[in-house]
Amino acid sequence: MKTSLFRSRLWTFLAAIPKQVILLIFSLVAIYPIYYMVVTAFKTRPDWLHNQFGLPAPFTFQNIIDALNKGNIPLWFMNSLIVTIASLIVSTIVSALAAYALARFRFAGRNLYFNSMIALMVIPPAVLILPLFVLMVNIGLINKLPSVIIIYSGLLIPFSVYLLVSFFRSLPPELFDAAAIDGCSNLDTFWRITLPLSTPAMVTLIVVNALFVWNELFIALVFLQDETVKTLMPGLTLFKGHFTVNEPLIMAGTLIATIPMILLYLFGQRLFVEGLVAGAVK
Repeated sequence: MKTSLFRSRLWTFLAAIPKQVILLIFSLVAIYPIYYMVVTAFKTRPDWLHNQFGLPAPFTFQNIIDALNKGNIPLWFMNSLIVTIASLIVSTIVSALAAYALARFRFAGRNLYFNSMIALMVIPPAVLILPLFVLMVNIGLINKLPSVIIIYSGLLIPFSVYLLVSFFRSLPPELFDAAAIDGCSNLDTFWRITLPLSTPAMVTLIVVNALFVWNELFIALVFLQDETVKTLMPGLTLFKGHFTVNEPLIMAGTLIATIPMILLYLFGQRLFVEGLVAGAVK
């Protein structure tokens, strides 16, 4: 009996090895860019030229100091923070209210509106650049942070509505019936019942949208051309010279730009994972 059980467990272990090897390979592929960024950020330029993939020798913080002093990283960091927070606030409020209406109410054109949200998710932002640029020029918002805040908010809303509708529909209808019996208005039900129960989905939405806005480059390059209003990602492109590339300096700036998003994910990791599967099973 014990021998049979041992053989069964051994066979299960051996059968799982190929899967574990594949997962290990994919994990190494995913981790390698982070490894390269970190080790390069703490290398001198001569060390990087002679040993691009090894550990720093000598280890130096000079690239971090130069990135903070030579560029306008504190200003770009603040601009990115303002743009990210403002875009998240606008898109989250609009999307939550729209998703609640789509999930809980029946009205003419509901399905058409929801399908339109899904269709808008597949439109590449590059297609919208020219008309948006003309619009921002006409209303005088070029080289101003509100221009990208408006654009990012519009780009985030379709996905946000789609995610929240799926989650709101998974909430038990009995909760809303009980709230209506107790005399709660639709807004009270949304504020006191729906939002507290939607914390995992909201955290997932905030993390995903924050990553998009924080790391976005193309739109910010087009609409924020003045150095004083640049966000972090387009600002880091100024570290690249016409004839030389100081890779350790660029990686140091990239490391500084990456830390806030890593911290955001770590603090919201548990709720983020819960939100990824929220609404999958009713």
